[in-house]
Amino acid sequence: MNKFTYYTLVVLRFLLALFMINGGVQHFLKPDFYVPFVPSFLPYTQTIILLSGVLEIALGVALLFPKRISKYGALAIFLLMLVFLPVHISDIFSSTPAIGSHKAAWIRLFVQFIFIVWAWGVYRFLAKKENKG
Repeated sequence: MNKFTYYTLVVLRFLLALFMINGGVQHFLKPDFYVPFVPSFLPYTQTIILLSGVLEIALGVALLFPKRISKYGALAIFLLMLVFLPVHISDIFSSTPAIGSHKAAWIRLFVQFIFIVWAWGVYRFLAKKENKG
């Protein structure tokens, strides 16, 4: 791996950490924004919103730790983005998308795929880095 690629992946790791921490904090600052994203069949909507905020913050912070912790943090972010994927897909087919409009729902779905690939890339980078010692 050349130096440019290495440093790009390091920057992407820390940017992902910042996005996750900021996203988690937003669950506390603007919890009502997230209400439409919680499936109606789930109870305790506000609790789910706050707990998912705590989880996003914790996973973002995990990326700031060395090797193994950050590697598993990246893997957990990847899995979390996969768990959230059906919500964003169903939003496209909803008559009243949670994100506002169908166009915004499509954009959000595209962004969700970017986060999935991004988290997987950071995980692979950290896994290779850990194996090299």
